[in-house]
Amino acid sequence: MAHFLLQVAYTSEAWANMLKNPQDRIAIVSKYVEHLGGKVEGGWLSFGDYDTVAILNMPDDASAAAFSMAVAAGGACKSVKTTPLLSVQEGIEAERKAAKAGYVAPRGSSKKR
Repeated sequence: MAHFLLQVAYTSEAWANMLKNPQDRIAIVSKYVEHLGGKVEGGWLSFGDYDTVAILNMPDDASAAAFSMAVAAGGACKSVKTTPLLSVQEGIEAERKAAKAGYVAPRGSSKKR
C-alpha cells in the first residue's frame, strides 16, 4: 500500500453548507476511500491554501487518482491536490538509484557567438 497526502480547498458554497450542517467530512470520505481498497490514516482542518488535509493509504496510484478525480468531480472543492509520499527507506533507495543514474545537467555553451 502507498501513502498519499490529500489537500482540499472547499468552495464558498461548500463552506456555507457545512456551516448550516456541521459534519465530520473525514468520517464521510473514509467510506469512499475504503470502497477503493484504501484507508484514511488521519485528517485535519487546516489554514492557508487548503482547508482540509488527509493522509491516505491506497493500494495503488490508480486508486488514489480515482479518489482524487471523484472528489474533484463532486463540485464542492475548488482545488484537490494528491501527492505521493515516500517512506524514509524508499527515499534512501531513490537517492541511491539517483546517484547511479548518470544524469548530467545541461550546461551553457562556452562558445561565444
